[in-house]
Amino acid sequence: MSVSRFNRRDGLVVAAMLGVPLIIDAAFIWLPALASVGLSFTKWTGVGGVQLKSCDSLPSVPGIPQPGCLNGVDNYSQAFTTYPDFWPAVQHNIIWLLVFAGFATPLGMLFAVVIDRGIRGSRIYQSVLFLPVMLSLALIGIIWELIYSPNYGLINSVIGRTADDNLIDWLGDPSLNLWALLVEASWRQAGYVMILYLAGLKAVDPALREAAQIDGATGWQTFWRVIFPAMRPINIVVMVVTVIESLRAFDLVYITSGGNPLKGLELLSVAVTQNIVGETQRIGFGSTLGVILLAISLVPITIFLYQAFRREESPK
Repeated sequence: MSVSRFNRRDGLVVAAMLGVPLIIDAAFIWLPALASVGLSFTKWTGVGGVQLKSCDSLPSVPGIPQPGCLNGVDNYSQAFTTYPDFWPAVQHNIIWLLVFAGFATPLGMLFAVVIDRGIRGSRIYQSVLFLPVMLSLALIGIIWELIYSPNYGLINSVIGRTADDNLIDWLGDPSLNLWALLVEASWRQAGYVMILYLAGLKAVDPALREAAQIDGATGWQTFWRVIFPAMRPINIVVMVVTVIESLRAFDLVYITSGGNPLKGLELLSVAVTQNIVGETQRIGFGSTLGVILLAISLVPITIFLYQAFRREESPK
């Protein structure tokens, strides 16, 4: 029996296959993330460089932009105390997460279970439900703007609320616009979750279903007590995706608001963009909001992964 040898050429191939993705990942993800952490402790408008000096020690000359400087944790203090959009943005992000976790994800799982049962036309249903995932969020926003339009939109036309005295401004009313956008986002998220759970259902050993049926378990009992626990890796992926998608929500809000902040649609991702590329160009403060958003997203993901892997390593 011949034994394959790992020669120098194989080593170069492996090094290239591992090294190139790592370099790209570091250059476009980790280095910008670390740079954002550093910039979050500065006061910088993007003009000139950043001096490693305290902002209090630099003279302020009228008419001349002050160079970037270190201001410690002042950005964080300002974010938590005086920035008016911070706490509404946190609240709306939490609502976004709860809707995704409590509505969009169970709905996508329901779609996956029904389609996995092999109903007639399942391929068509799967394609139709997955279609929003294939569309860009910008296009989804445009489609739903036509549906929500107060004067000629589909919803107001169906319910007869297109007259000036009784029309409903779904995207302009602060009490409605967040929920209207959550319908848009859930429409897409449900299809995404459906595909993930379909992949998980196909990977489950059919012997588990047969054993449950022999033991007299109902379809409901088979799914929740046998199939669902067997899909733990997929459940972890879905949980991480749900948290990330809910906290990085940006495109739909930005398209709906036209780049301008709207009352009722404050989100952390939008606040980051408005401070970094907006008229004020507060790069340091925008980086602070980005770091806070990263920390918030890591907390539930870390807790869930810790609990999941601890259950797997615990003795049976």
